[in-house]
Amino acid sequence: MDIGELWKTPHLSASSIGKYIDCSLMYRFSKIDKLKPEITSDALIFGSAIHFVVSLINQGRKVGSLLGLSDIYQSFEEQWTAAVNRTENLRYSKGNTFDSLLAQGKNMLKAYVESGLDEGFKVISIEEPFRFTIPGLAVPIIGITDLIEEDNSGTVIITDYKTRNKAYSENDIDTDMQLTLYQMAIKASEYRDREIMLRFIALIKTKTPKVEHYWTTRTELDEKRLAKKAIQVWDGIQKGVFIPNDGHWKCTNCGYKTACEAWSQPDLEAANG
Repeated sequence: MDIGELWKTPHLSASSIGKYIDCSLMYRFSKIDKLKPEITSDALIFGSAIHFVVSLINQGRKVGSLLGLSDIYQSFEEQWTAAVNRTENLRYSKGNTFDSLLAQGKNMLKAYVESGLDEGFKVISIEEPFRFTIPGLAVPIIGITDLIEEDNSGTVIITDYKTRNKAYSENDIDTDMQLTLYQMAIKASEYRDREIMLRFIALIKTKTPKVEHYWTTRTELDEKRLAKKAIQVWDGIQKGVFIPNDGHWKCTNCGYKTACEAWSQPDLEAANG
């Protein structure tokens, strides 16, 4: 399955559903108008660089040849450097620099390796694209799972990796839409008859990096609720319903502030006229 080709066709994903729910006007600017963001947060490309190296580590697990720390450090430095060099309008968060994040990334990956990689699980796939349909939704749901494993009993374990500034709360874990969607994707695959467990592995950006494992499950009601959300989101997109969510926490580092301000100007001019 070529995820590049799938992205080119009408679809929804966990990120697009979440973006529309967070701020449907931001969704329009990024997904429909395809505006370039005015700024890109360092957290975005930092997380992507960490994800890339974690996938390399898991590739080594799959073939029985674990990467050494020196190779892990080199891979991260190459990814981080390339990401910074190609990113326009990169904004570092307060206290962050290229070098500080380079050091932090290496320390986080060291903590991940030292937390224990071989839990007796068999690696089935890494960065696996998926596509499935929801009854009543006119477009498919697509995405990529970070890691799929199985244990000795045949239970399928779906893991999503996150880089975070702090630990997850219980509510964060139990309500996360992405894990629900991953479970739905697995149930639409050849693993539909297997027991399923869901997991976050969070690499946390504390002064001394921590690695936390969070296990959870999803019910049929969780799946139905997400399906209904997806249908309503697509309906809103097709009807052109795009409303700014003023005051949302993402407003602070939004890359579309100028476009958002300009969005209201015709109405203001009409009112003043």
